[in-house]
Amino acid sequence: MPALRQLLLSTLLLAASFTSVSAQSAGDPIGSSQVRSVHGEWQLRCGTPPGSSVEKCGLVQSVKAEDRPNVALTVVFLKSFDGQTRLLRVVAPLGVLLPTGLGLKIDNADVGHAAFLKCGPAGCVAEVVVNDELVSKLQTGTSAVFIIFQTPEFGIGVPISLAGFTDGLTKLK
Repeated sequence: MPALRQLLLSTLLLAASFTSVSAQSAGDPIGSSQVRSVHGEWQLRCGTPPGSSVEKCGLVQSVKAEDRPNVALTVVFLKSFDGQTRLLRVVAPLGVLLPTGLGLKIDNADVGHAAFLKCGPAGCVAEVVVNDELVSKLQTGTSAVFIIFQTPEFGIGVPISLAGFTDGLTKLK
């Protein structure tokens, strides 16, 4: 039980460090982080979360919907503090329909949905633990579309590029 508690605490601290992003302005998702390298549309950003002495890095891409410039997402792929778990975190703008969650398609194939965990001034956060199958789809795919809903009938697809994801993943510690 203490190991599970430590993992949950680490995940919560990690979530706090990576969700200080303003999804509306596509600001810095790791607080005061720095871009270490660029891989296609992905940035490897590293910074030290508040209360930690250990630097944390994540692959980050911030995008706006093509037909709705006021709808922006920030996508962060990272590892947990213990390095054992891979996480995909998406910060969506306020005003999303929470019960519907966040949808994901890779190369027009439905991958699934994730629930929103919390909303704050920076936006609403959805997060999933990433398995090997999803990593493979992200590495071999060419495009992904995250889908958010403002009403049950109205979904907005926000495309992200997967170009450079594999290269960036090799640099992620």
